[in-house]
Amino acid sequence: MSTPFRERNPVPIGAAGLAMLGLLLFLAFNASSLPFIGGGTSYSAAFTEAGGIRPDDDVRIAGVKVGKVTGVDLEDGHVRVDFTITEDASFGTRTGASIRMKTILGEKYVALDPKGDGQLDADSQIPVSRTVSSYDVINAFQDLTTTTERIDTGQLAQSLSVIATEFKDSPQYVRSTLDGLSRLSRTVASRDAELGSLLQRANSVTGLVKSRNQQVGTLIKDADLLMVELVKRRDDIRTLFRNTSALATQLTGLARDNRAQLKPALAELDKTLALLQKHDTDLQKTIRAMAPFTRVYANTLGTGRWFDTWVSNLVVPVGSAGLALPGTRLPDLLLPGLTGGAR
Repeated sequence: MSTPFRERNPVPIGAAGLAMLGLLLFLAFNASSLPFIGGGTSYSAAFTEAGGIRPDDDVRIAGVKVGKVTGVDLEDGHVRVDFTITEDASFGTRTGASIRMKTILGEKYVALDPKGDGQLDADSQIPVSRTVSSYDVINAFQDLTTTTERIDTGQLAQSLSVIATEFKDSPQYVRSTLDGLSRLSRTVASRDAELGSLLQRANSVTGLVKSRNQQVGTLIKDADLLMVELVKRRDDIRTLFRNTSALATQLTGLARDNRAQLKPALAELDKTLALLQKHDTDLQKTIRAMAPFTRVYANTLGTGRWFDTWVSNLVVPVGSAGLALPGTRLPDLLLPGLTGGAR
């Protein structure tokens, strides 16, 4: 008779659950390496130096992406670059690899050069003898400076002079060429100090660039981010350009269709503006003169739908001294007891 689940020991059940959970997590984090459902066939290549290659960089054959870099590690004095091939690509047992420039911003990729018969076995490593590292401009300039400094300009001039002497009986065009080489050698020998100073300064420049390698790298990365953002906004920028072009086309058509009506209207507007500009002083005087009238007019009509104003001394008080001439009297219209002004 089986034991009910509630009565079973929870310790082994919990341990089994934790083990199963750990196994699932392991499979989830290593899914790309699993057969059948993984991310492709794994290979590796040995390089003398990394050359700026990083994980997730492309792996290409004849310019076509066939996989990606999965890891970059040191191994026995060289750099081991692991990569996976996700496409159905065939390359022989003598296949070579090289690190090449992808963009001017410093991105790199691994280029495979298929050679040999058959198919390279999975998990095989391409040896250093069949790989080429990336080209380093700074190191190349430093090597050029060092090599050029070792040139004996005096011996070079003497050698060129000997060659010119040996070929002195040659045809005219050959002698002219060698004479030019001789003059060139003498010029190089006479400018030995200047050339040495130039090479020293070039060496200083390359040293300065090398010392600022981190800043240059940061600048290149920022430029890369800018280019990525521009690529992301490419559709928006194209839409803006198209809409602007359409608006310009519509405005051009509108102006063309209404040219007959717009031209007389613009001419009249021009005349009106010229007239207003001509009488600008008179208009300013008129506006200043209308200010008191406007103020009184507003006070008169500002209290309601009637005129409200005060006229001083409209009605003269009865009996005011000096207002009635002898033998005369005020009009009968004046009411008794009404004094002062009137509204």
